Amino acid sequence: MGIFSGLEKLGLGGIGKGELFEDPKKKQTTVKKEEAPVKKLSLVNEEDYLFDKKYKCPVCETDFEVKTVRTGKVRMKNVDIDLRPDYDELDQNKYDVIACPDCGYAALGRYFTTLNKYQIDDIRKQISMNYKRMENEGPTYSYDYARSLYQLALANAMVKKAKNSEKAYICLKTAWVIRGETQRLDPSEEGYEKKKEENDAQEKELLKNALDGFVMARQSEEFPIAGMDSSTLDYLVAALAVETDQRDIASKMIGEILISRVANSRIKDKARYLKEMLAEKDDE
Repeated sequence: MGIFSGLEKLGLGGIGKGELFEDPKKKQTTVKKEEAPVKKLSLVNEEDYLFDKKYKCPVCETDFEVKTVRTGKVRMKNVDIDLRPDYDELDQNKYDVIACPDCGYAALGRYFTTLNKYQIDDIRKQISMNYKRMENEGPTYSYDYARSLYQLALANAMVKKAKNSEKAYICLKTAWVIRGETQRLDPSEEGYEKKKEENDAQEKELLKNALDGFVMARQSEEFPIAGMDSSTLDYLVAALAVETDQRDIASKMIGEILISRVANSRIKDKARYLKEMLAEKDDE
């Protein structure tokens, strides 16, 4: 299943057949990621940490509400090496896409209002004219619904010719959502192995796309990129390279961080940890 698999049900099956990123440079990469141990996580009263936030769509000017996580209510218990935050109470990443239910415009929160006239016209013609309304059932977002939101955001990003960094960030956060779902799978349920295998393959594909997009963005965009300074982005590129077993990129970026005069001690410590991970892989 590709990263755009499922857009057909939204009426947008024709989007996503071209190149995701616009940089002409192409390279062959292999995707391999060490499996993390799976543990079942439970969500308790997830709706207690959500509220309905109002937005006005910049494309069709419709007022609508989306589920939003209450600031300060959730506690972060861990951060993965690729900077994915992991929370005790719920998977906050499920709620980071804002989508207009009427016209199909969707984007991550940081990009939702930053549209120009030409982008609005393109979205109206290529998204809104074909979009089939999707509804969320229940007081929280299911993982299937969250994935659909991210696919819709990526389709919109392609149509509006968003920067490579925005598309890469969507790919990264979609991978985070899939990882969160995998963590919450019940190993005792029928079909667990098949579902986990499918999720792992999709996550790897998305991480690879995120890496490619951020590498291209680093070469052509001005900082901050997706809200990150140069040191943070360099670390993220290194982490994604480690996760997708692209040693040359990982070693290069780790080395640059460790000798950098602008990278802080926290980033350098995280880079040293990545270096240790590479060494452990060599010993396997």
